[in-house]
Amino acid sequence: MEYNTHEKIVLVGGCFDVLHYGHIQFLITAKNHGDRLIVALESDENVKTRKGNNRPIHTQAQRKAMLLALSCVDEVIELPTMDTDQKYFNLVTTIKPSVIAITEGDPYKEKKSSQAASIGASVIEIPKIHTPSTTQLAKLIGLET
Repeated sequence: MEYNTHEKIVLVGGCFDVLHYGHIQFLITAKNHGDRLIVALESDENVKTRKGNNRPIHTQAQRKAMLLALSCVDEVIELPTMDTDQKYFNLVTTIKPSVIAITEGDPYKEKKSSQAASIGASVIEIPKIHTPSTTQLAKLIGLET
């Protein structure tokens, strides 16, 4: 991976299993903070670990295709199964984003802030849009209990 050092890169990460309005607004807002938006997309195994055995609903390849269909997303990196903070840090140091965008209430805020500070990047916290989450939508349509 080589990136143009003249571009202001914004990095976001997540599962993005069933795209919904909150995801779209988050990605658009993140892109507004730079020139290039890169999404680090969690592996199917990591999604299953974090969200439960019925997830992901869409495979990583399908989730990548959906994200790339959005005009605000410039690149999607399919993450392998990541089981240590060091692996995420290695990704951040390779990409060297100017900005790491997170959602308000991100449980990994401190770790992401530390990683950003170590490469001279800033962290922006984007307010959560109060719409149903993927988990809530999956329960609503009967995919999860």
